Amino acid sequence: MKVIAGLGNPGEKYENTRHNVGFKVIDHLSESLSIPLNKQKFNGLFGIGEVNGHKICLLKPLTYMNRSGDSIIPLMKYYKVGIDDLLVIYDDLDLVPGKLRLREKGSAGGHNGMKSTIQHLGSQEFKRIRIGIGRPEPGEAVPDYVLKTFRPEQQDPIKEALQRAADACESWIDTPFTQVMNRYNG
Repeated sequence: MKVIAGLGNPGEKYENTRHNVGFKVIDHLSESLSIPLNKQKFNGLFGIGEVNGHKICLLKPLTYMNRSGDSIIPLMKYYKVGIDDLLVIYDDLDLVPGKLRLREKGSAGGHNGMKSTIQHLGSQEFKRIRIGIGRPEPGEAVPDYVLKTFRPEQQDPIKEALQRAADACESWIDTPFTQVMNRYNG
């Protein structure tokens, strides 16, 4: 089974914030792959389905961002999913809004959800898709910025990035991740 985990914060208050782009990609995938998010366990909301003969699990950790690993790792252990079959989607301040960066390994880069995931996994070597959300204006605190909605001029690039990230996830079902990276990075 492959696990695709989108990071975010649960609740209506956070639904359309910059920090929740990972959740948004999972919503896209749930709809396009017809995998309803109808299970709640492991501190997460998830669904399991089959796509082109591959078992796929879509996961939204409900632990709040800083404790994402508290959901991802128990689910992986329960279903005996190896680290090679994990893909994590999250926001990145260092990329312009709408830019995607796919990698097979790397540090948390200051992202608390990734810090938690890396700490629980005991490894930085897992697939990830970073979605650019840009940096705050001078004087605006990062925590405030990530918990706000996108500005009007950012809406279209973000909408396109969410779709491209979902497409990349779907591509990974049948294609080696290195090929997916070559196609979707940028």
